[in-house]
Amino acid sequence: MTTYDEILYDVADNVATITLNRPDRLNAWTGTMEKNLRDAIYSAAKDDDVRVIVITGAGRGFCAGADMDGLQQIDGDDSAGEKPAAKTVTSHPSFDNDLGPSVGEHAQSKFGYMFECPKPIIAAINGPCAGIGLVMTLFCDLRFAADTAKFTTAFAQRGLIAEHGSAWLLPRLVGPANALDLLMSARKFTGAEAADLGLVNKAFSSNEFMGEVSNYTKHLVDTVSPRSLTVMKRQIFKSNFQDFSTSTDMADVQMNASFASSDFKEGVAHFVEKRAPNFTGD
Repeated sequence: MTTYDEILYDVADNVATITLNRPDRLNAWTGTMEKNLRDAIYSAAKDDDVRVIVITGAGRGFCAGADMDGLQQIDGDDSAGEKPAAKTVTSHPSFDNDLGPSVGEHAQSKFGYMFECPKPIIAAINGPCAGIGLVMTLFCDLRFAADTAKFTTAFAQRGLIAEHGSAWLLPRLVGPANALDLLMSARKFTGAEAADLGLVNKAFSSNEFMGEVSNYTKHLVDTVSPRSLTVMKRQIFKSNFQDFSTSTDMADVQMNASFASSDFKEGVAHFVEKRAPNFTGD
C-alpha cells in the first residue's frame, strides 16, 4: 500500500477512500496534496479490487481552499515560477481503459483527469469546503455533503476569478444566476442549501453522513455493472461537447457494444434467476 504525505488511502469492500489529511489546517490545498490525490486516483483506477472512489477530509473539514502560506508567495510573475497550488495542469497520463467514448481531448486541465477516470468518483464533503477545494468537487461525478458543512467559492474576496473550469461547470449544476451569486458574493452557505441548489446530490445529517455515503457506495458495488458506470460517465461528459444527434448516434454504438458484454449477459441472468448479480466489468 502506497503511503502519501498529505492524504490517506485505503481500500475496503471494493471502495477506495482518499482522505485529504491536513486536519490542523482544515485540509488546506497544497501542491503536494494535489499530486497525492492525482496519484491515488490513478492507483485506484488500475486496481481491479476498486469499483468506486470516495474523496473526503480528515477531522472536521473537507478542504478550506488553497493554503494561505502558498498564496502569499504568488506575485503574478510567471518568470519567477507559478506556485503549485495555482498552476493549471494541462496534460496528464491517460487511463488504460478503452470503454466508452474518449474524453481525454476535453480533459486537459488541472482536474480534468477525473472525468476520464473509468471509475465513479464521489466527493463526501464532511465539513468546510472553499475555493479550490470546492472547484475540485465539481470534477467529481457525485457530491454528497453534511447538511451543516459550510461552503464558499471565496475567489472574489481574494481578488481572484472563477478558476480551473469552474465558470464552465458551476452554471451547469446550479444555473447561471445561482453560479453568479455564489461566485460574485463569495457568501457562505450550508450543505443543505447546496443540495437545494443542485450543487450536491444530497445533504445528510452530520451524525449519519459517512454511513449514508457508505450505503450509497455499497449499492453501486453490489448491484450495478462497473462497465455500465464507466461508459455512462464518459457518455455524459462527452455529450457536453456534442449536439443531440451526435450524442444519440454515440449511444447507439455504445449500446451495441454493451449487448456483446459479459455484464449484459449477467444483468439479464441475475434478473431472470432472481439472485444477486455478479458483475465483472467485462
